[in-house]
Amino acid sequence: MQKFIARQPILDRFERVYGYELLFRAADEPFCRMSDAAQASAAVISDSLLLYGLNELTGCARAFVNCARETLVKGHAATLPRERVVLEILETVNPDDEVLAACKALKAAGYMLAMDDFQEDGKEALAGLADIIKLDVLATTELQRQQTMHKYLPRGVKFLAEKVERRDQFLTAAAQGYAYFQGYFFCKPEVLSTRDIASVKPVHLRLLQALTKEQLHVSEVAETIRHDLSLSYKLLRFLNSARFMFRAPVTSVHQALLLLGENGIRKWVGLMALATLAAGRPSVLVSTALVRAAFCEMIATLRGDTKRASDYFFLGLLSNLDVILCRPMLAILQELPITPDVRSALVGDPNHLHDVLETVKAYECANWAGFSALAKKQSLPEDAFSEMYLKSLRWCRELGLDEERSQVPAPL
Repeated sequence: MQKFIARQPILDRFERVYGYELLFRAADEPFCRMSDAAQASAAVISDSLLLYGLNELTGCARAFVNCARETLVKGHAATLPRERVVLEILETVNPDDEVLAACKALKAAGYMLAMDDFQEDGKEALAGLADIIKLDVLATTELQRQQTMHKYLPRGVKFLAEKVERRDQFLTAAAQGYAYFQGYFFCKPEVLSTRDIASVKPVHLRLLQALTKEQLHVSEVAETIRHDLSLSYKLLRFLNSARFMFRAPVTSVHQALLLLGENGIRKWVGLMALATLAAGRPSVLVSTALVRAAFCEMIATLRGDTKRASDYFFLGLLSNLDVILCRPMLAILQELPITPDVRSALVGDPNHLHDVLETVKAYECANWAGFSALAKKQSLPEDAFSEMYLKSLRWCRELGLDEERSQVPAPL
């Protein structure tokens, strides 16, 4: 499987390379960007760490990595080595409490922060945390740029002029106090490619199932990862990177997971799932499936059917896999070892599992009349669903897959 990434050099005032901005490029069209910023950030982070390696991409220079809101607040940015990167906060990120807390934590951990395409508009709090502010010399006026530099230069912030297309722009910016420069005058983004090991998607599904259990069993997760050469390779490469600097190399998946710890496992697998399962698709599709899976699993307990909790989980997890993979559900299910009644429910045949799934769907879209009728049909207490839904959302959030979902339905 061919994977692409682009890099564009960032130079200092002496025209020496200071860093490279790493940019996502789609596998089917290496000159295109991904429309979903969170997925693009996740793909760049995982590919730069696990496929190319930062040394191969940037040498001794720093990597500038774009960070969407989810990349910051869900801890994905913190998987990068702080001494090798500059975390570039996208102009679309609003400085709410979660974002500010995440950025303060990253600063405290030693990460450098940059503001991309900066225009104040309520971004003062974020700018106060920035080491570098990038100003687009084509999209802003000379007066706007001077006012911004006059405000933040005395605070020790360095400025980067981007979209520099001519030498006179470079010379003028250098005379005005800019420290760094980026644009077509120096170099257009260079597209690099490499071969990735194709990932086994059913393994990702089993892995997510293991992660949503209340008690994480490392041996179970390790055994699941071992069935996917791509995941095994990326995990071992991640743990053997300069970020960790262990005295002895990590040689087994089980050893790697023990070194990561439970919280690290959840973050790492969340990042892998977002970058792999939802590649090229809205990441909300994956989070919807995961929420449904946890929700259906809890309904199994409510029905007294705990021995089949795993089947209920797969019922929810696979419920929109046809949309995620852009393939007919019947064709997908022929490749998965699931029970006949789960298979029937997923293709729309009437049975009790189909009723469970339809109940979950009715609740998540606030179809209260439909939900109430289905709950009564199955003799399920309606007042138990609000707490179960909230628990499902929390599980998804802990995995780092709860991107900007719609608001939780109001309790009945």
